[in-house]
Amino acid sequence: MGNNCVGSRVSKDCLPQSISNSLWWSGSANVLPQHTKRSIQNGSKFAKEVEPPTSVQHKAPEPMKIVMDESVALEPQKVKGPETVKIVKDETVALEPQKVKDPEPMKIVKDENMAPEPQKIREGGKHKESESTTHNKYPQTSVPEKREETKPAQPAKPRKPHNVKRLSSAGLQAASVLQTKTGHLKEYYNLGRKLGNGQFGTTFLCMEKGTGKEYACKSIAKRKLIQKEDVEDVRREIQIMHHLAGHANAVLIKGAYEDSVAVHVVMELCAGGELFDRIIKKGHYTERKAAQLARTIVGFVETSHSLGVMHRDLKPENFLFVNEHEDSPLKAIDFGLSTFFKPGDIFTDVVGSPYYVSPEVLLKHYGPEADVWSAGVIIYILLSGVPPFWGETEHDIFEEVLHGDLDLSSDPWPKISENAKDLVRKMLVRDPRKRLTAHEVLCHPWFQIDGGAPDKPLDSAVLSRLKQFSAMNKLKKMALRVSFCKHNHKKTS
Repeated sequence: MGNNCVGSRVSKDCLPQSISNSLWWSGSANVLPQHTKRSIQNGSKFAKEVEPPTSVQHKAPEPMKIVMDESVALEPQKVKGPETVKIVKDETVALEPQKVKDPEPMKIVKDENMAPEPQKIREGGKHKESESTTHNKYPQTSVPEKREETKPAQPAKPRKPHNVKRLSSAGLQAASVLQTKTGHLKEYYNLGRKLGNGQFGTTFLCMEKGTGKEYACKSIAKRKLIQKEDVEDVRREIQIMHHLAGHANAVLIKGAYEDSVAVHVVMELCAGGELFDRIIKKGHYTERKAAQLARTIVGFVETSHSLGVMHRDLKPENFLFVNEHEDSPLKAIDFGLSTFFKPGDIFTDVVGSPYYVSPEVLLKHYGPEADVWSAGVIIYILLSGVPPFWGETEHDIFEEVLHGDLDLSSDPWPKISENAKDLVRKMLVRDPRKRLTAHEVLCHPWFQIDGGAPDKPLDSAVLSRLKQFSAMNKLKKMALRVSFCKHNHKKTS
């Protein structure tokens, strides 16, 4: 076998070993069993613990090195089973890491003897190394994995409290409606009790600080001005009030103020009450008195039309007495639906109140003649106590306005003068081209001061009906006012 003197070998446990066991240690590495080769190459614990016998060696034992040679290179593809090959590299043969130039693009050549490069995945538009393909290039050294620094999620913006009112198109700017800077209302006036409510505003009693004089203040909330047209309506209302300031039967405007919440219109205080309330309170009146009141109403319409203003919402509630005196002036109020016009202008927006709206307004093709119709309805009620076109619902009222018959024969009309009935008939004609103008109405014989209207009391049933209608009208005051279309559309013929 190449060794003549082979003594027994003592094992680590002080037990004699056989000759074959000694021969096994002296043999060449090429005749080692396959499982022993694998253990040595794997750097197993068994290979390190067992030392070769020194007595049978001609040369001193050399340190064992694993040379990365093709003859002994392990092919990962041939390894079977769940075991993994762990290669312990000596510092003398450690592979130098490849130098990668950054940021130049690099072509990666796959080599079976080299560990695969980590792949990159695209996440949210950025590259990120995959955890499953990251390998260590240096022995027993953990390479920190490159992770994308994720920004902490921004906290959600706090929601506004539910009680914060979001203003509409008028916004929070103080001059957004009037388009000019005004002083603050409370610098000049002290607000008092509430006088009434409207579709857009509330009217308060106010007192001027400097003089102590009382006025009415109409406050229009900006949050109700939803559309741009609503803001324009408020501007136009104030302009019209200034435009009609010289008329004796139009309420006088004192000033307008604006803050971040509302627009305030300070005007003359009309403390004498509404037209029908004065008549009911008095308890009786004559046809001549009715003619005097009607003359005031039509006189206002005639002057307004001559100044290019159409009211478009004439009704008894919009005429107030200035004071409680018997000879108190009667004033027209509420110009929120009023508009400027020129001769030949045709309007298409349906506005007004059901009992007093004209047929052409419902047909969306009208002009200033619509005010004459409304004034004719007021005169009809003054003489009979009920409106000429009656219905339980708005739809029924509109149908009567468009197609109903004008009743001038039932009580109390047989006791009414012929001049009064002739005037009403000519003011309530459905064709606006055949209807009297405001000026022609004032020239009618019934309005003549020399006795066109008889000075005799009207039937008591008229006053009773008027009282019932007034009470019903107050309950439905908000429902009676309609505005089907708030957009002003004008066409010039």
